[in-house]
Amino acid sequence: MKAYVPSWKSSSKIRKQRKYRAKAPLHVKQKLTHAHLSKDLKLKYKKRSIAIRKGDKVKIMIGSFRKTEGKVDLVRLKDQKVFVAGIEITKRDGSKKQIALNPSNLMITELNMDDKQRQKILERK
Repeated sequence: MKAYVPSWKSSSKIRKQRKYRAKAPLHVKQKLTHAHLSKDLKLKYKKRSIAIRKGDKVKIMIGSFRKTEGKVDLVRLKDQKVFVAGIEITKRDGSKKQIALNPSNLMITELNMDDKQRQKILERK
């Protein structure tokens, strides 16, 4: 079976697009974890989207937790999932489990500016 082939990115076949996302190396998956910025952040930084990082405040746009805000606890690049504080389900046995969210269903409302590298990225343009 073939590994990662960059030409799959432009394919119209959904199975090749899915394979591109699944087999991509981590430096490409980092780009796939971008999320839209809120309107005021868009105007401030003149960017539409940026990579989600731990500590960012996000608003969930799609799903059963729609319009809920929370802080990002964990970003898993390997499977491109984001975990938000307070977003959890109660299992049958009473235990709680955090839900993995897709970055495309989130909107960043507040940025974690602790990292100097991130400040440089936002100042560019």
